Amino acid sequence: MKVSGFTFVRNGIGLGYPFEASIRSILPIVDEFVVCVGAGEDATRDRVTAIGDPRIRMVDSVWNEGMRDRGFVYAQQKMIAHFNCTGDWAFYLEADEVVHEQDLPTVVKGMERYLDRPEVEALAFDYLHFYGTPSQVADSPAWYRKAVRIVRNAVRIYSPDGLFFAVLESNLRARYPTAAAVGVPIYHYGHVRSVANMARKVSGAGRFWGGKNGDFGGYGRIDPQVIRPFRGSHPAVVREWLVSEAEQEWQPDPGYRLSGRERRHRMMMWMERTFGLELSKKHFRLVD
Repeated sequence: MKVSGFTFVRNGIGLGYPFEASIRSILPIVDEFVVCVGAGEDATRDRVTAIGDPRIRMVDSVWNEGMRDRGFVYAQQKMIAHFNCTGDWAFYLEADEVVHEQDLPTVVKGMERYLDRPEVEALAFDYLHFYGTPSQVADSPAWYRKAVRIVRNAVRIYSPDGLFFAVLESNLRARYPTAAAVGVPIYHYGHVRSVANMARKVSGAGRFWGGKNGDFGGYGRIDPQVIRPFRGSHPAVVREWLVSEAEQEWQPDPGYRLSGRERRHRMMMWMERTFGLELSKKHFRLVD
């Protein structure tokens, strides 16, 4: 069994991504790791090189600044990395996602278990979305609780956006992949980066979604009912980054008014608690 890891990153230092920790987190279980490095303004490429692992293969790219339709430029960069993978499985991590070292054996067993079961096209992970500080997570139907991160590399799979995958059944029709649950989480740290780095990210991202660049109002502007404490341990590879780069304190904004979307999600949370439902969006079909 051959396993490829892949990701994409541009200006990872200036935008506060823990991309080095992300890459390192699954290096022990991959045979190659493809990193699509976009031409940027900082030393991100040098940092990837400095990891010093011969399994890392970099592909240089230049982002299409004219692609401003619903974040598709992220999907383009993701696919550049994906289409350079040569393994039986391709393991995608976004540059702010990390896998805990204690979970790596379970991930390997999952890939081995389903290697010869072609009806399983992908493997789905649970999610821990850290928010505001590393000591708490956001948990509501607004935050996807499961997502595909490993795909079978012999299936006609492409990426309609940066988050999920789609299987081409024909040239004109696609569907979500069939997936088995791995049973371990991805640690998602994008919403604990420093306020300054998050502000830089938000101020430059709007144009890729067909709108104006936004202003980051701080981590306090969220429904406090979706925040819960995290009582586990963080992956060893990201602990230094959490100390030096992550926010350490969080307070809800007392003047923040819930949006209509957040009010709908409160109702969905009540339905989940009352009826034992799970209402977050899933971009896959569970088969096992």
